[in-house]
Amino acid sequence: MKAKELRSKSIDELNKTMADLKTELFNLRFQLATGELDNPMRINKVKKDIARIKTVIRERELNINVE
Repeated sequence: MKAKELRSKSIDELNKTMADLKTELFNLRFQLATGELDNPMRINKVKKDIARIKTVIRERELNINVE
């Protein structure tokens, strides 16, 4: 997920996406602990997507116009 795509979404959509990603991260960590995880790199990708969403939300709080 690119930051440019995230900037086009509303705050509500970003919050919903972040909640979905946090749920997915929880499930991935659970799968890792039980040995069922096929792609461990997926955890890093989800964590980075969550960080991107938080960054875009914070930019909007501070009224920072990027791009």
